[in-house]
Amino acid sequence: MNLIQFQKAFQTEEACHRHLMKMKWPEGFRCPKCQHDKAYEITTRKLPLFECVRCGHQTTVIAGTIFEKTRTDLVKWFWAIFLIAHDKRGVSATYLSEELGIAYQTAWTIQHKVRKAMGERDASYTLAGIVELDDAFFGAPTEGGKRGRGTEQTPVLVALSLDKKGCPKYLKMQVIPDVKGTTLVDFAQKYIEAGSTISSDKYRSYQALSKQGYQHEAKLFNPVENPDHLKWLHTVISNAKAFIGGTFHGLDSKHLQAYLDEFCYRFNRREVKSELFNRLVQCCVLSGTITYPELVG
Repeated sequence: MNLIQFQKAFQTEEACHRHLMKMKWPEGFRCPKCQHDKAYEITTRKLPLFECVRCGHQTTVIAGTIFEKTRTDLVKWFWAIFLIAHDKRGVSATYLSEELGIAYQTAWTIQHKVRKAMGERDASYTLAGIVELDDAFFGAPTEGGKRGRGTEQTPVLVALSLDKKGCPKYLKMQVIPDVKGTTLVDFAQKYIEAGSTISSDKYRSYQALSKQGYQHEAKLFNPVENPDHLKWLHTVISNAKAFIGGTFHGLDSKHLQAYLDEFCYRFNRREVKSELFNRLVQCCVLSGTITYPELVG
């Protein structure tokens, strides 16, 4: 839906609540404890409480979701999700705080809860076919201006699958402790299907992939002599750095993975823009909550 459609659909708490019910219980109420399909509705609270007819278990539509125990209106939650889903540049916590009239800490926490849902949704997906793979380094410039594998910035492994025409399909980005062969193999076995063709540069650590059931094509990275080699991958890496540096002005390694998850989530759904909001709400319904103390601890 576009902005006008969204604004008309979710003007009230009741409208947001009904939408969450459709997302959580598409076939009608289902008790999370005994799976019974009948409940008494208790409407004396801000959010209706559902009491299972069979076992007496009480629940709400936000229980077990990222919205659980929130004190923020669902209307503001929905606006935050809509903005996060649709702005490919990302929105800052400062922007959400100002536009939604909520505290900065609340806006920041909402963002990280949504990013958690994004990361969990994409965690089960794997790449296949032709996959470009390379390491990149994120963070503020280090002392002495070191770049690449000699830097003290945070290493990230980036994998991008290509279609038969050589165009980008799906993306995975993972913060890693080092660029050793065992680390690369662990990543590949988790996120890249066996038998896939992995294209990389000639860094020695990538040689370990050819012994793990992958077709490994290693070429010396030279954008002048071979401009198509890892072209799309490095374009994506450049965009990810601009996303983090431009919108969030850099960040420490503690939360870097969450921001990479957000970038990958939107990239992987760039062809379904009309469904972005509903898909992200569905992710939020399926993901458990996380608290501010847990995020900063």
